[in-house]
Amino acid sequence: MNEIAGFVLAGGQSSRMGIDKASIEWQGRTLLQHSIDLLGAVASRVAIVGSTDKFSRFGTVVEDQFLRRGPLAGIHAALRSPIAADLNLIIAVDMPFLSQAFLSFLLEQAAASHAVATAPRTSEGWQPLCAVYRREFADLADTSLRLGRNKIDPLFGEIDLRVLQENELHNFGFSSDIFRNLNTPEDLKYAGGTA
Repeated sequence: MNEIAGFVLAGGQSSRMGIDKASIEWQGRTLLQHSIDLLGAVASRVAIVGSTDKFSRFGTVVEDQFLRRGPLAGIHAALRSPIAADLNLIIAVDMPFLSQAFLSFLLEQAAASHAVATAPRTSEGWQPLCAVYRREFADLADTSLRLGRNKIDPLFGEIDLRVLQENELHNFGFSSDIFRNLNTPEDLKYAGGTA
């Protein structure tokens, strides 16, 4: 049986929101607490990727080794941390519509495959911030970051990848709307949250 670790990319100050997304209130909890609880339901251990100063009171924190380099640096930090497991579920803090049922499905697909990563792909493109990565993805991320490349999607062409296509998600009863993230005050209003 595969060990599972869950990581929430807590990010930082959102220029379009004007606040730290992790602190946004949604359904009676912050987005950070919502993400931690969601991961805790499917993973044996959970950590926050972000600043220890900001987030240590909420749980275990993993800090980026490559500062201010975006989500790829966060994924790299998660996979290189002592908490990393056989399967590492990574989610962004600003995706409140993810469900435990979907994350369980995603993990089942990853466990049934030997792929280095398992990622959904919808009409909106790749969803690398709701995906499962094996530890070895960290080596590819490390090389990319050292070369000054911060994009995740191009790396998918270099690995054995299990793609969850949109029609497959629909066949299992999942809407691509679950990947909607909160980038603007309008998104927040749509989601029923408060800043």
